[in-house]
Amino acid sequence: MSTALTKQIDLRVRSGGVVRADDPSGDSTSDGSSTDLSDDKTDGKTPRAKTTEVGTTIAPLGVPANEKRFWWQRRKSYDTGAIATQPSVFDDPDSAKQYQPPATWENISRFDPSARWTWGEEHKLIRKIDLKIMIWACVMFMALELDRANIKQALTDNFLKDLHMNTNDYNLGNSVFKLSFLCAELPSQLVSKWIGPDRWIPAQMVIWSIVAAAQFWLSGRTSFLTCRALLGIIQGGFIPDIILYLSYFYKHHELTIRLGFFWTAYSIADIIAAFLASGLLRLRGVYSYAGWRWMFLIEGLLTMVVGLFSFVLMPPSPTQTASKLRGKKGWFTEREEIIMVNRIIREDPNKGSMHNRQPITPKLLWKSMCDYDLWPLYILGLTFQIPETTPADYLTLTLKGLGFDTLKTNLLVIPSVIGKIITMLILTYSAEIFGELTFHAAASQVWALPALVFLYVVDINKINKWNAFGLMTFLLSYPSAHPIQVAWNSRNSNGVRSRTVSAALYNMFVQACGVIASNIYRADDAPRYKRGNGVLLAICIMNMGLYALTKGYYIWRNKSRDKKWNSMTEDERLNYLATTKEEGNKRLDFRFAH
Repeated sequence: MSTALTKQIDLRVRSGGVVRADDPSGDSTSDGSSTDLSDDKTDGKTPRAKTTEVGTTIAPLGVPANEKRFWWQRRKSYDTGAIATQPSVFDDPDSAKQYQPPATWENISRFDPSARWTWGEEHKLIRKIDLKIMIWACVMFMALELDRANIKQALTDNFLKDLHMNTNDYNLGNSVFKLSFLCAELPSQLVSKWIGPDRWIPAQMVIWSIVAAAQFWLSGRTSFLTCRALLGIIQGGFIPDIILYLSYFYKHHELTIRLGFFWTAYSIADIIAAFLASGLLRLRGVYSYAGWRWMFLIEGLLTMVVGLFSFVLMPPSPTQTASKLRGKKGWFTEREEIIMVNRIIREDPNKGSMHNRQPITPKLLWKSMCDYDLWPLYILGLTFQIPETTPADYLTLTLKGLGFDTLKTNLLVIPSVIGKIITMLILTYSAEIFGELTFHAAASQVWALPALVFLYVVDINKINKWNAFGLMTFLLSYPSAHPIQVAWNSRNSNGVRSRTVSAALYNMFVQACGVIASNIYRADDAPRYKRGNGVLLAICIMNMGLYALTKGYYIWRNKSRDKKWNSMTEDERLNYLATTKEEGNKRLDFRFAH
């Protein structure tokens, strides 16, 4: 290789930089590309174009430090006309060849490494994506939560008594649902990757809405368990399916924040469910049917409507929004499609490695399942929500046992849900602002610890019921780490194939977490559940240790790769990029987020 060409190598290689999954600082791009622009004289806004030794003019690129990720950072002096296009592997002919997306990629018609756009254009486009894509994704998630969690409201209307069941039967129903949900995660994700989430997700919603509405005719323990199993099987995979879908439209840090909104919609659904229940449960006696039966029927029909609309409101990809029902011109202009496609692939070149309807082969599936670098996140998914999930599942029964009537019980659930929304959004934004994931995710354990100690030491059934309500509200207002960890898993996957499988595997462990949580409070431990609260306290303390071990593992993995990468010469790095068979997070130039 000539000296002139060697000096044109990718900016990452020139500076010894690497691809990072986190990019918390302002001195590297989101895909980890070095931002060494020392040869350019800039005004702090946009670097000027420069000419290489072989005479090739390179269009100016944006300065990463100029990106204002959050709306409150954009002052009057913020230059919306500055170039937003970030340095990437596509800026050098040698490295660009190694990352060139295949001709079969659905967005290949808009792929243009020379495309440049401004921050004003990008921020306006992001708002449009939020309106067109994100809001409806949140609506769909609300429909999911409405149909899988309304059983908590049914409990306040003599649901167990009407079906001749007890709390152990209720625990079994939750376990059956979550085990079915867990088992369906991976198959559902593979089907979604094969036929496209824009087809599979709406189909899922319509099918499960029929089962949800059919709960109107529940007759006893057998029919209850059957419906819980069917709901779990059909709903399984929805969350990883939609997260993969959203990754087609958003950068990594944008996805983390949007997942915060996503789980906010989940919590809003709980609030809506409480209000709906306070009205629908009053239908008890209409045509001699219980109020919970009407609640299941009406809420199931609402989900069907959302599912039917989803067939229209979920385009396959950024460049495939045109249709008879969405409009022949589509939702985005050609310019907007170019910006959407190139800003995403410049940040993460691996997003162009597979077609959005390309199936995962058994070989690739096994390869992804054996990715041990993601196992620490799976282990966290197995245990991190247990300390709060068990009390949350029993909240309506706890409040009812404290002496609150049906109406008050359903309404008193709302304060903790609102508190959880606020703390979760604060935590999610903070994680991106400070570029630190592990300790932010562990904050929920620190929050729960004092409340769990109190529950273990004091019998809340013997104190003032409003004080007991206040304690439970505090505990369940915890800052959920779920959005952070889902996005964390996506970042550390570093590839469409791996991200498809890992999203499902991570959520399977989360559902297993729910199964464990559903069986900690037992009938023979009621109503204080001292034994159960002792288990929750022990798990909470254990989780703190698991977060510390996870951070230590990723720090060690990054340092090990730094040592190997930094010992290589420029030519050796170029040769590695050109010849390596390693993919995704196994590449020597990739660094794990933590």
